[in-house]
Amino acid sequence: MRIALRKKITMKKAIFIALFLFSGIALWAQDNKTEPAKEFMQINTVESVIAGGLGRSKMIITNPDGSQKESDLENLFSMTGINFKNIRKNEDGLIKTLKSYTDEGWKLEQVTSLTLSQNDSGAGGIFMTRYLLSRPVEKKGF
Repeated sequence: MRIALRKKITMKKAIFIALFLFSGIALWAQDNKTEPAKEFMQINTVESVIAGGLGRSKMIITNPDGSQKESDLENLFSMTGINFKNIRKNEDGLIKTLKSYTDEGWKLEQVTSLTLSQNDSGAGGIFMTRYLLSRPVEKKGF
């Protein structure tokens, strides 16, 4: 009986030790996973809501090296109000830009939208959207 009890206790210890070691190895492996280095770029769209085409709307692309490229966007408002044709044109340009970067391996990480009204009446202002993109840094070999 004692031998059977000892075997039972020894087996329980062996299983406990094996589970403990397996858990430790799994945690160690998880901690040692390193994220690949990434580079980031940002696309900003600044769209004016000043009527009559008096505002300035732009798309500004900031590359990983800090250089910037600007392109014009259409204003959201004309003399008669919201200009849906301009909105469609801006959206088309943005989608083409994002597609060209995702085709190059960039991934959209985050989108942040902001609004600013210039006065209490709400006349004038901007809509600004920031698109943060990232991709793994390519290792340069010898």
